[in-house]
Amino acid sequence: MATLGERIKERLIAVGLSQAELARRIGVTQPAITHLIKRGTGGTAHLHKIARELETTPEYLNGESETAALPDGAQSIAVDVVPIDPDQVEIDMIDLAFGMGGTFIDTDHINIEKVGFSRKWLRQFTQSAPSQLFTTKGIGDSMQPTISDHDIVVVDRSDRRPEFADKIWAIVFGGVGMIKRLRPMPDGSVQISSDNQLVRDARAVDDELHIIGRVVAVVRKL
Repeated sequence: MATLGERIKERLIAVGLSQAELARRIGVTQPAITHLIKRGTGGTAHLHKIARELETTPEYLNGESETAALPDGAQSIAVDVVPIDPDQVEIDMIDLAFGMGGTFIDTDHINIEKVGFSRKWLRQFTQSAPSQLFTTKGIGDSMQPTISDHDIVVVDRSDRRPEFADKIWAIVFGGVGMIKRLRPMPDGSVQISSDNQLVRDARAVDDELHIIGRVVAVVRKL
């Protein structure tokens, strides 16, 4: 049986729509449609809207029916369309669990979803495009009190050069994912520091350090 993603792809071809156009019509981003198609299975809150634009039924897309076309004279069920909020943008949410102390990264099993943020709120911290940003959850207490265990951080992938001391970065050092402060040293090495005074500094030389991006914001529950 074809998956949800396969049926969406099939109907896009049948009605002559691109993923980008479908995304525009239902009020989501094009990467969100791509992710839905690649994921293949699972539900979506936009199923009725997608079915309407693809001239089929939610039952067909879900695999509950094998009849793709609508009956003669029938129209797809109308649903209320929520106006698109021009201030709302979607960025990647990566289930990578960068450790403030250190977490080994399995790059073959990274789960990427989408999460909505206010564009105006993000602009307080970075002018980079939403496609350059991602969020992830920190684990550990080595960055206390700046970042607490399970705080959500927003990372700017366009900024990967620690030219100024003491900014906070998402990094990979020795195969371990970390969120740390970096300080370029006169000898060309980089000092890796924690905000928790009980954690010792480390020093990276040559190609030991890979910078994912700069931490531009922290989101925590009150």
